[in-house]
Amino acid sequence: MALGALNALGAALQALRSMRPVSMRWSTVGLLALLVLVQAQLWLGNGGKPHAMNLEMQLARQQAANDTARARNKRLEAEVHDLREGLEMVEEKARNELGMIKPNEILVQVTPRR
Repeated sequence: MALGALNALGAALQALRSMRPVSMRWSTVGLLALLVLVQAQLWLGNGGKPHAMNLEMQLARQQAANDTARARNKRLEAEVHDLREGLEMVEEKARNELGMIKPNEILVQVTPRR
């Protein structure tokens, strides 16, 4: 009886060994397909390399716009400071933008010929 069980066990092991390469091939093919799918998603999908490059370009454009806005804000801040602190700036603005003159002052405007 024990000899028959050993023979049956040996036959089962032999059957498993013969099946092993086929199942390993399928698992290898499956894992490679999964790897290709993950890599394709990484390179081509939403959130992949092209999307990241697009976001980097948008970031660079926005940073340039922010730098321009910061420079303009600094100029405006300096102008507001001058308007609050100095009367010379108020006088200059009144003369240049509103055409105002002081009492007993004569304004002469010269326009270039065309």
